[in-house]
Amino acid sequence: MGPRRDTTAGTLRVIAAGARGMRAGPGRGDQEAVEVDGTTRDALRRSLGTRARRWLLVGTLLAGLLAAVALVAAAAPADRTFTELSGTVQSLMSVTTPLFGILLVRDLRRAPVRVPVLPTVLAVGLPAVVIGVVGVLICAATLALAPADVADDPWRFAGTVAVGSVLVQIVAGLVGTGLGLLLRSVVVAFLATIVLPLGLFALLGAVDALRPAQPWLTPFGGVRNLLSGEMSVLRWAQWLCVLLIWGVGLNAVGAALRDRRGDLPSR
Repeated sequence: MGPRRDTTAGTLRVIAAGARGMRAGPGRGDQEAVEVDGTTRDALRRSLGTRARRWLLVGTLLAGLLAAVALVAAAAPADRTFTELSGTVQSLMSVTTPLFGILLVRDLRRAPVRVPVLPTVLAVGLPAVVIGVVGVLICAATLALAPADVADDPWRFAGTVAVGSVLVQIVAGLVGTGLGLLLRSVVVAFLATIVLPLGLFALLGAVDALRPAQPWLTPFGGVRNLLSGEMSVLRWAQWLCVLLIWGVGLNAVGAALRDRRGDLPSR
């Protein structure tokens, strides 16, 4: 439990640093001048286009590295597997991934003219893929260099888990853009990315008859499947359902609400 508390504390420090960037005044933190022209290329540039966002990326990856090292040091040999490492490391890093989507959406409200939403939604894939891929490399390197004994088959399901790791981060980023569109406050939107998915997971889990719906309706249910490595046709269908609800549906509702309330660029 000690290493897990340490890595959780590290993640909280990363979140706090990101929140300070959100609250910073003009010319500071994530308030650096960001030009928005509505193209996909521009949105990709903006995804990591400020100092605060780059530090957020570094902090997220550092938290993943510390978690991997702590888990290898503390876990029993049977638990030193790529799957076990990825389950914790990728889940931990996915806490901050939605922030990139929320901040990208906030750029739209600062633009001098109204710009389309779709390029911004797609652009969150860049930091999400970076986090997912580097997380895979961190887990693989940490396991390969582990000085202690590891499980008999430490790389079982490694390929499926590696793909699942990237998909986990992409869905997390899309949840961020969706809630960023629905909620004007960056802080409230970020808190919602934690409270709503986990709250729904807990609510469904509290009722025996509803528990089977967890992997169909909640991101966390999909995360557990993807990072277990034991994917089947049914489990891929469950993940697709989660993607449609939390990735596509949430952003579609947010974009429609934005059009309906006529969000104008902030001055």
